[in-house]
Amino acid sequence: MTGKPDPEFLRRAIALATRNVLSGAGGPFGAVIVREGRVVGEGVNTVTATLDPTAHAEVNAIRAAAKALGTFTLAGCALYTSCEPCPMCYSAAHWARMERVYYGASAADAARAGSDDLFLYEELRKEKSERKLQPTQLLGNEAWASFAAWIAASNKVDY
Repeated sequence: MTGKPDPEFLRRAIALATRNVLSGAGGPFGAVIVREGRVVGEGVNTVTATLDPTAHAEVNAIRAAAKALGTFTLAGCALYTSCEPCPMCYSAAHWARMERVYYGASAADAARAGSDDLFLYEELRKEKSERKLQPTQLLGNEAWASFAAWIAASNKVDY
């Protein structure tokens, strides 16, 4: 269990986000991951600095925490992030098995500042054929071979 939320960890995420902007290093996003009252990872948005569109603060913090803890699962951890996670970051927190997510600014606040994640939330509600970026399946039967191999593997690590 992560216990009660601690606003000081959110203040730390907000300070990271503000410093990131003021230093010119990246966007206004910061994240801190906490386990048992201790920071185990933190990150800021480094999309433009690293030329990596997935380098959001939450993803960078998840990567740092997983490395520090030596595991791919962050069960028992809480994510404190300066802004409501975008769909990618929310998914990353889910796959990391994060126990809790606490955020400061809302997705609507981010949209007001020019970071429009609301569009993505709306896109994901649409049928695939109605989305701006329409996914198209190819080679479904051939691709199933990877899953068949996974099912049969005796050395797999479930996640």
